[in-house]
Amino acid sequence: MSKLENSQARLTAASSTLEPARLPLPPRAPHRIASEAQALEVAARLAASFRQTAAQRDRERRLPWDEIESYTASGLGAITIPRAYGGLEASYETLAQVFATLCAADPSLGQIPQNHFALIQNLRDTGSAAQQARWFRAVLDGHRFGNAGPERKARAAHLHQATARLHRDAQGGLRVSGTRFYSTGAIFAHWIPFRAVDEAERPVQVWVRRDAPGVHVIDDWRSFGQRTTASGSVVFDAVAVAPDDVVALWRHADTPNLSGPVSQLIQAAIDAGIAQGALADGLAFVREKSRPWIDAGVSRAALDPHLIQEVGQLQVEVEAAYAVLLESARTLDELAALAAVDAAAAARASVAVAEAKILTTEAALAASEQLFALAGSSATRAAHNLDRHWRNARVHTLHDPVRWKYHLLGNYLLNGVLPRRHQWN
Repeated sequence: MSKLENSQARLTAASSTLEPARLPLPPRAPHRIASEAQALEVAARLAASFRQTAAQRDRERRLPWDEIESYTASGLGAITIPRAYGGLEASYETLAQVFATLCAADPSLGQIPQNHFALIQNLRDTGSAAQQARWFRAVLDGHRFGNAGPERKARAAHLHQATARLHRDAQGGLRVSGTRFYSTGAIFAHWIPFRAVDEAERPVQVWVRRDAPGVHVIDDWRSFGQRTTASGSVVFDAVAVAPDDVVALWRHADTPNLSGPVSQLIQAAIDAGIAQGALADGLAFVREKSRPWIDAGVSRAALDPHLIQEVGQLQVEVEAAYAVLLESARTLDELAALAAVDAAAAARASVAVAEAKILTTEAALAASEQLFALAGSSATRAAHNLDRHWRNARVHTLHDPVRWKYHLLGNYLLNGVLPRRHQWN
């Protein structure tokens, strides 16, 4: 038995001890959002609803099945589909605002569509005209995309290493086998695209249906943060693949595009939302529940001059990060309007988003940590579950190391070195 077969056997055996992952409801045509202003209104309305039960879902690790259906029905999942294919083609600035709004309410739920939008961008950059028409139509009809992401280190030494492989069956048909992990959104998806290598050892992106025979989604995500993203394992066991379900990534290996910067913009927006949510909950606790310190000489904690100063400083950090996030999104909008994205434009996009990613990372960690310094020891009670903000910030900001964002910026500014092009830049 090969190493791959051994890995698959172990994962399949492990899945039998867990609750079987349920399938999503069949796709239904969602509401058609008519403008970017309406998209922001819809996001705000959903966020207000999601916020009410976010702490309970985190505490119980209850996956947001009903909430994801509400999200899809709202039409938000289709806002970046190009106008040429019947979509709104919302700006990247609006996309960033939508993610920050949802993630301020519940960053686990808000993170689930990240790969959906990253894959839409990836199709715009690397898919054929027929593939674009097919899957953009699917999104407009209510389909969700969920990536099967990087593999564990035990099976892949590098993040970009593909462990899934296309091969031929006895009848000559294409099949794909392999294991994946960090598969945010896959359990809720109708389509699961993922990287693999073809028979010539070239990188490709394979699209399989969530309900296809041989696709096993395992709910084994057990991180202490972002607990309900269900970002666990997916096993592909000789899944049948049509030739049109394969995107030839190798054809575009040397072609600059915006796929990496757009993916990173979404990650930064998630962190911005975490920062905003943590700060809002911290302020509410200080106003409503905290007692003033004995030496402050005030009747309410909110009148403590030290807290007032610290809140002002933290607000500046959170708002500055958000402002740079939106500025970087506007840069992407400007570059996307070019006739073609060249290497210099792609580098400019990566640099702009790196700046936002640095600031939103630091704001999320600061706001979620300082929440307790502001609110006091009573805020640490398990009943409040305020630690979820720090847990979410700490886990999500590890998506890619911010120290390499500083390196990217410094190397670009000092030495003119263009950032490497991949989904983490």
